[in-house]
Amino acid sequence: MLERALEGVKVLDLSRILAGPWCTQNLADLGADVIKVENPKGGDDTRSWGPPYPEGTGPEHGFSSYFAAGNRGKRSLAVDFSSPDGLEIIRRMAKEADILVENYKAGTLNRYGLGYEDLKKINPRLIYCSITGYGQTGPMAPKPGYDFVFQGAGGLMSYTGQPDGRPGAEPLRCGISVMDISTGLYATSAVLGALFQRGRTNEGQYIDFALLDVAVAINANHAQNYLMTGVPSKRFGNAHPTIAPYEVFPTSDGFMILAVANDSQFAKFCEFAGRPDVAADERFAKNAGRVAHREELRPIVAEIMQTRSRDEWGKGLEAVGVPCGPINDLADVFNDEQVVHRGMQQTSVHPITGPIPQVRNPMLYGAPYKVDSAPPLNGEHSVDVLKDLGYSDDEIKALVDSGSVGVWS
Repeated sequence: MLERALEGVKVLDLSRILAGPWCTQNLADLGADVIKVENPKGGDDTRSWGPPYPEGTGPEHGFSSYFAAGNRGKRSLAVDFSSPDGLEIIRRMAKEADILVENYKAGTLNRYGLGYEDLKKINPRLIYCSITGYGQTGPMAPKPGYDFVFQGAGGLMSYTGQPDGRPGAEPLRCGISVMDISTGLYATSAVLGALFQRGRTNEGQYIDFALLDVAVAINANHAQNYLMTGVPSKRFGNAHPTIAPYEVFPTSDGFMILAVANDSQFAKFCEFAGRPDVAADERFAKNAGRVAHREELRPIVAEIMQTRSRDEWGKGLEAVGVPCGPINDLADVFNDEQVVHRGMQQTSVHPITGPIPQVRNPMLYGAPYKVDSAPPLNGEHSVDVLKDLGYSDDEIKALVDSGSVGVWS
């Protein structure tokens, strides 16, 4: 079996919900030993965010599909670090860890003596990544943060949705928790960069991540356009603000995406459609003209697209080099021949709950999928983790009996 990039790296995961767990799941997929620290009473909040539950599980397992999506490949330690014994366990773990990821509200872990400055004293090589809504400093630092809030506050929803004057015209959120996931991805990159830097300096560092920062950053070209022009983006629905036709159109049997990116592709589209006159029209011959006259062009293209089926358009346009694509539901996605070929659906096997279908991490560039990487039950690995830390059987029993540590039973 190929060795994974982070084999031997120890990660102390003090995060819950999605942004932090998405980061630490990436680290686990890359081979790190990730210990997920959870409250003995219920664990990660998302354990109860069901149904649905993976087949063979139910509410009694605390194992919702939402939880399963972000916690593959981790070991679960259920510990109450508000107790002196529980706090000592976390400090022992931090002394040996390479990376710590947490997403408590700003200042929370400092009150327990688990802030960066506290843990740096016992482990100067520790890379400590904090993920919060607004960052550790500033007037809004104490506020909690949620993905949906930042989709609005960060600007995304101001240009997502149908434009004014059309049915359903209003700001629209993305259908996934895009801010949490993007934050998790950015945090993964930052942590790996810090790990690489530590190899040169032998010193850890503190990383302060804010969902608000990420929400601003992923505006990408929209943000750059505003900074260069002073004009905020507006809602275009499924259309593109600077390319046309580049949106969703109805065909004779359903919707599909037409993504014409240049003048040559537009001419090829019109030729295949049997309407070369449209490409010859001086209003539409060049992209700038098509964008300026998009309200005149859209109904013409829509009428053309309804003359054939999605399959006919797909095969024909692909043959002449015009980008297009279907709008698949998730059943279509996981039955798609290319998705199947790429092995994007994998199966983990949990010793208690059985097989768990999962999505392959696209960062796993050729590494074999670990069948035993199923998400953990709350406290499933408490005993093993404590033994790794040097606790005796009698000490572990005393910790469990006192309620400082929880174990799955």
